[in-house]
Amino acid sequence: MNQSTFAALLLLTIPLAAQTSATNAPANPASPVVATRTAPPTGFTNSIVLWPAGAPLAHGTTEGDIPKLFTYPAAGAGPHSAVIVMPGGGYTHEVMEQEGAAEARWLVAHGISAFVLEYRLAPAYAYPAPMLDASRAIRYVRSHAAELAVNPNRIGVWGFSAGGHLSAYMATTHKPGDPTAADPIDRVSDRPDFAIISYGVLALDLYTRSGTVPLQTLIGPHPTQAAIDAVDPFKHVSADTSPCLIYSTTGDKTVDPRNATEFYEALKSAGVPVELHIFELGAHGTHMGVDQPPAMRELTLFPTLLTNWLQLHGWMAPQP
Repeated sequence: MNQSTFAALLLLTIPLAAQTSATNAPANPASPVVATRTAPPTGFTNSIVLWPAGAPLAHGTTEGDIPKLFTYPAAGAGPHSAVIVMPGGGYTHEVMEQEGAAEARWLVAHGISAFVLEYRLAPAYAYPAPMLDASRAIRYVRSHAAELAVNPNRIGVWGFSAGGHLSAYMATTHKPGDPTAADPIDRVSDRPDFAIISYGVLALDLYTRSGTVPLQTLIGPHPTQAAIDAVDPFKHVSADTSPCLIYSTTGDKTVDPRNATEFYEALKSAGVPVELHIFELGAHGTHMGVDQPPAMRELTLFPTLLTNWLQLHGWMAPQP
């Protein structure tokens, strides 16, 4: 079973009628399990521990308890645009190569500094731990913009599957910095300047309308409606939502492509700059579209579409 299939199985849902309680999955279990360790992506320059003194809600000090950023700096003095890549994996593992390192190398080749996020995972961690990690990653890059040679006003996120949900969450649910915070990192905003969302869960009502519960590894099998709403990007769209490029495939049987269309409609109604591409072919987990079978060669257009969108907004310099 490949990683994409495994991620698909982990996102299976259960009938609402089968619920017997309404409790959210704890972020810090009473009887902690060993945190899931993720092998780092290849080719990174440096690794950054996001909370050197220990992450909030951490219940251990193993590798899986320590969220990190892996750096891929663009060549030249900068300041460069930056993108934080958030791999998928159903919130239980992270596809670090095909949904992390590959994209980081592509970004660097196009003059954008990249950072691959290792966020905390189920079963040891659930909501809100991954969201705290994503928020901290954005704040870290923005607060260290000068030393990282990036522009603090051109910091985006790019997520796949669960990472796509996490990216959409940050695009819709962000907070300004606290100028009085003791930690300088907390003094800057965690709003991404743009978001690239690949086959992510974006409209949870799409599932609950059919009597199922989405994202169980994040919020548990028996969440309250309030818990579902808290992690539903669709419910938090506003005029301040980050500009988004959304990618999906009609052939995705794991994350319904109607997630993409419903989220697009919400962004359009809110006046948020948005672009949507839904390809006909491709199961869940097509990455950048360039490593798929020859029959799916239409997907190889996606990097060009992404390049055009990034250049349209000035986040990527024109290519020679």
